[in-house]
Amino acid sequence: MPHVTTKTTQDSPGEGPQSPTTAAATTTTTEDPSTTDEFTRLVKFVSAYRESDSTRPADEGEVRVSRVWYAPWRKKKYRWKHTGGGGARKLPNDWLLTDIRQGLGEADVEARRSVAGFNELAAKRENPFAKVVSYFQGPILYVMELAALLSAGLEDWIDFGVIIGILCLNASVGWYQEKQAADVVASLKADIAMRATLVRDGQEADSLARELVPGDVIVVDEGQTVPADAKVICAYNDRENGWKEYNELLKDGELEGSSSQSQNDDHEDAIESRRGHSIVACDHSAITGESLAVDRYVGDTVFYTAGCKRGKAYAVVQATGPRTFVGRTAAMVQNAKDTGHFKMVMDSIGTSLLVLVMAWILAVWIGGFYRNIPIASPGEQTLLFYTLELMIIGVPVGLPVVTTTTLAVGAAYLAKKKAIVQKLTAIESLSGVDILCSDKTGTLTANRLSIREPFVAENVDVNWMFAVAALASSHNVNSLDPIDKVTVLSLKQYPRAKEILQQGWKVEQFHPFDPVSKRIVAVATCNGVRYTCTKGAPKAVLQLTNSSEAKMYKEKATEFASRGFRSLGVAVRREDEDWTLLGMMPMFDPPREDTAQTIAEAQKLGVQVKMLTGDAIAIAKETCKLLALGTKVFNSERLIGGGLGAMAEDLVERADGFAEVFPEHKYQVVQMLQERGHLTAMTGDGVNDAPSLKKADCGIAVEGASEAAQSAADIVFLEPGLSTIIDSIKVARQIFHRMKAYIQYRIALCLHLEIYLTTTMIILNESIRSDLVVFLALFADLATVAVAYDNASYELRPVEWQLPKIWIISVILGILLAAATWAIRGTMFLPNGGIIQNWGSIQGVIFLEVALTENWLIFVTRGGDTWPSVQLVGAILAVDALASIFCLFGWLSNRDMVTNPYDQLLDTPTATSNGWTDIVTVVRIWGFSLGVTIVIALLYFALNKIRWLDDLGRKKRSRGEIQVENILSHLAQVTIQHVQESETGSGRFFLASKKEEEEPE
Repeated sequence: MPHVTTKTTQDSPGEGPQSPTTAAATTTTTEDPSTTDEFTRLVKFVSAYRESDSTRPADEGEVRVSRVWYAPWRKKKYRWKHTGGGGARKLPNDWLLTDIRQGLGEADVEARRSVAGFNELAAKRENPFAKVVSYFQGPILYVMELAALLSAGLEDWIDFGVIIGILCLNASVGWYQEKQAADVVASLKADIAMRATLVRDGQEADSLARELVPGDVIVVDEGQTVPADAKVICAYNDRENGWKEYNELLKDGELEGSSSQSQNDDHEDAIESRRGHSIVACDHSAITGESLAVDRYVGDTVFYTAGCKRGKAYAVVQATGPRTFVGRTAAMVQNAKDTGHFKMVMDSIGTSLLVLVMAWILAVWIGGFYRNIPIASPGEQTLLFYTLELMIIGVPVGLPVVTTTTLAVGAAYLAKKKAIVQKLTAIESLSGVDILCSDKTGTLTANRLSIREPFVAENVDVNWMFAVAALASSHNVNSLDPIDKVTVLSLKQYPRAKEILQQGWKVEQFHPFDPVSKRIVAVATCNGVRYTCTKGAPKAVLQLTNSSEAKMYKEKATEFASRGFRSLGVAVRREDEDWTLLGMMPMFDPPREDTAQTIAEAQKLGVQVKMLTGDAIAIAKETCKLLALGTKVFNSERLIGGGLGAMAEDLVERADGFAEVFPEHKYQVVQMLQERGHLTAMTGDGVNDAPSLKKADCGIAVEGASEAAQSAADIVFLEPGLSTIIDSIKVARQIFHRMKAYIQYRIALCLHLEIYLTTTMIILNESIRSDLVVFLALFADLATVAVAYDNASYELRPVEWQLPKIWIISVILGILLAAATWAIRGTMFLPNGGIIQNWGSIQGVIFLEVALTENWLIFVTRGGDTWPSVQLVGAILAVDALASIFCLFGWLSNRDMVTNPYDQLLDTPTATSNGWTDIVTVVRIWGFSLGVTIVIALLYFALNKIRWLDDLGRKKRSRGEIQVENILSHLAQVTIQHVQESETGSGRFFLASKKEEEEPE
């Protein structure tokens, strides 16, 4: 049994009417040794009787189902176990009975790690082969792969090589960008890696928490984080006696896991009797939702990631990594399958383009049969070559590359703003968020309690009251809870209170906050006089006295509560005298300096902020008033009793915040908002917030969040405050603007060449060479990869894809581009050559005009709110220069290719070599393309000014199917019951209303 130690403090000074005036020597009081046996027997008597391991089914592993490879319709079941690092295999009991004096040896550690793995929450493993294959999957990529096969069949090896190169480039960029994001997250985890004090080979040492294995002996100390699920053995300063006592309790069957435990004992009664010697107190709020520190006794379990608030103890690790409570929760979240909204949009666009390609190919084949165009022959005017060209230009193979690069560059920029993006597609979700559900403490407020003007009882010195409050506080500066911290730090404003505390006080007993009495009590002496000091909830302190000021005290407490203050009552008792009320200290967690301005900015961006807090409703309302959030703040009970069906959804939509919420309430709020069509972001920091973070369209782990919350979140923030989140929304909208501009541009390009090539194939039996078509597709993508680095504006409302609008504008732009290309081709039917000044190749001229007008189209679709970046301008000019060189020197133009009409301009001696084009002709093409771009730009901006078109495709964010919601809600209240007639023995089923179970008081 550990000795009861007394805490000696000598804090800062003060004096008051009842305070001692002379200093006393500091002494230490020790416990009478004769009482040791009594306390040992007492601890044994009150030790909990826990359910034995034999009552729990052995964890034999997970039952899985697989199909027989040679008969896919047949299934077989098997039991799967982890062979290392997993959470399914059961550990031997003797692993958990390590001698705390010696700890484990290195050989034991290695043997156990081979089974249990490292103590870390590893991400779900992916099959490397399946990962590589995933980079070649999707509607767009399937078409390109089919085009590669077709070009190989036609022995067009240049096209085949370029297409394969584009596919590999796309896969490489995707892999690299995902690896970069993973490296950033890994670096983050390395920076915040947990450490632990452990005992190995009889020596204490400091180590990384990931090195722990089951059976390791660790030290759980005040102010530290518990590094694994562990069983408390004994107090740190009583190792020898505590270890003997623990073994006796284990032998007598009074601890969990002991072999002599009876299965028939009343577990609940044992728990009731188990209130003896508390060794440590841990904060399990992030795990269980319990807001107060929980006392842990001999044999109790302390959980991974819990914070130790009081005490110091030896403990033996029971579970590590995925076997811990936190690990199991994180695993359930990781196993949830999620099809991202961004992927669905990309697949939708790819599928639509694929259907269009098939339609154009069908049109070419129908026209080809009427024109007697051969399916295959040595020449290039064949249906298979036309099919190959349409497949190449009909789908934007660079779409995945550009969008992935744009997202990755944006993620890197967000990382500089202390926002780590764990899933690139979360950026798209964040840009469309219209409701942000934010916790209060640390995000909206500064997480720094401050004491306002106190209420002091009549004839009481305020300095004496603060001195008493400081005496009734923990004096361990390494682990002060927020209330004790603000109480102690308030002495800065009351110098005389510090003088009182410097007069030789000695704390003989200290009882931390008791959730039953709701008070902290300290017994201290000064100059031989004993004082009992207490602070706590006003009602709890008021019950100690029959003071005539009780009425005023109650009124003041009510006033503080109505103003949103937490009140702390202070009282003192001298020797055998009655309790004296000293006053009340109103505490308030002030809003962050930038929060009100940030909320106003969020509202301008079309983002509604809803506050979700565990504080009382009065505090929540006061905070909302200070932040101009609104006054419609409801108790969490309204979430449950807010009405049936549509009434509950209406309540959540119109609320500005909810008070006294638990994690399950957060999940419920997100679900209701999503059912109404809102894109919702949710902030969280605890293990029990993981489900709601996963449920939200964008889960945000705030600064200081647990590892499980970070694992479930889409974005992890490294700085506190709402401003970081709002800044990230702006950046996300800029990234979205870039992607939307590129997609609109790329669809127009596909339609441009599809329309032009299909019509020329049918009308003229002519086409651009397939080699040049491949380079046109390649140039378009190479130029626009720089879109990721372009300057962009952000919309002042939540952004959406608005696919109908994108398609309408893209079709119009594609038709205009095709008309311009037909115009320049039509001029070449003129006797003087039209656009061609001296000499030129039809193939080269068309190639250059298409390349220029398509590349410059991105300047139109990106909008005119900002100037294009140097990177984008440089990339496009470089590609334009390369296309001009292709045209000038006739690269891949194939002068001998038959055209209609025959190009007589190439008969001149100067121009017959390799289909060169005159420099003057190239300049004229540049001028013509510039004019086309200006016309398209004017039309594009005019289209965007049309209101109905600008709103086309926007979803109604508050769409309530009232009748359906009411029906489903009523059905949830109905149950099927069965009644059997006693006389006839016949039974019948009927519908009845569910009865709500009353919670025990």
